[in-house]
Amino acid sequence: MDQHIQQTRQQMEKAIMILRQDLGTIRAGRANAAIVEHVRVKVYGGSQELSVAELATISGSDAKTLIISPFDASIIDELERGLQQANLGVTVVQDGQMIRVTIPALTSERRDEFVKLSKTKTEGIRIMIRQIRQEGMKKVQDQFQAKTIAEDEKFRLEKEIQKLTDEFINQTDEALEKKIQELQTI
Repeated sequence: MDQHIQQTRQQMEKAIMILRQDLGTIRAGRANAAIVEHVRVKVYGGSQELSVAELATISGSDAKTLIISPFDASIIDELERGLQQANLGVTVVQDGQMIRVTIPALTSERRDEFVKLSKTKTEGIRIMIRQIRQEGMKKVQDQFQAKTIAEDEKFRLEKEIQKLTDEFINQTDEALEKKIQELQTI
């Protein structure tokens, strides 16, 4: 029976991971590897499309600059082109065997847009968590209908699933609050 609870927990944890990744890609005016690591770049003459994280090391030299050092120096031009085409709102400059990505300061309008975007992404994950709860409740109800579990067990499982849902909805709220704080810090 507790396999349903475990399965529901795992699905909700995946949803939270997705949220954290999504919020990580929203830049807050501070250099963060998450801004560029998932950008897909066509390399080796367009024969392969890989993420920046697969092609290079990404490090921060200061609060506004990322340094991208490709593992293979022959792809630096393609990497630079790919980053510029990604339209991230950053300045991409090739500097010898590395690429400097400068993150400009955010305007207040842009900050507000990013806060709205963060809220939208978070609401999408909340909906996903509620759908996972519905699926879990339906499985419990189906088992009760099939007489494989008693009524007491049904209520216990439903209560457990609701407790999980509340816990993960709180995690989404905390992640959103943290992102809003980050965006509003100048």
